[in-house]
Amino acid sequence: MTPKKWIESTNAIGLTSKSGRYGGTFAHKDIAFEFASWISIEFKLYIIKEFQRLKEDENDRLKLTWNLNRTLSKINYRIHTDAIKAHYIPENITKEQASFVYASEADVLNVALFGKTANQWRDENPQLEGNIRDQATIEQLLVLANMESINAEFIRMALPQKERLFKLNQIAISQLKSLIGDPAIKKLK
Repeated sequence: MTPKKWIESTNAIGLTSKSGRYGGTFAHKDIAFEFASWISIEFKLYIIKEFQRLKEDENDRLKLTWNLNRTLSKINYRIHTDAIKAHYIPENITKEQASFVYASEADVLNVALFGKTANQWRDENPQLEGNIRDQATIEQLLVLANMESINAEFIRMALPQKERLFKLNQIAISQLKSLIGDPAIKKLK
């Protein structure tokens, strides 16, 4: 059976066949790939390898964006910790005591954005590596970086921690709505 007769008898829509000097049989690319894969195992292997390469490139680009945002939030954390050091850490306390103050302030950001402290997250996710921020989305990391700067200003303004927490939660909700539409974050009561 010729391609032209097969197209007519099956009402095929993904194939065309023209006779004459510039004629030939033409197929939709999906049909052509399938046909070529059936004819040549080398071609099929080439298609599979190329698909895998493209997916790896795509994943690498996504990782790069995530790493950039994670780095940004780490850099902004310095602004945050400098404000804490200047306004909440007396000079005569130990490093261990100071670390509790830093952790408490980090958890203000965690609760405002993620709805839980770092320890709560760790208890809920013992199988995951890293911390709550390492598992955050790109949008959450961007909001976190913004919140670190804003909280540093709130600290400089001497706002109480509870008030800062509520304001930061409202900011997180607002910014995530702008970035992703409907954030999976709840307003604190």
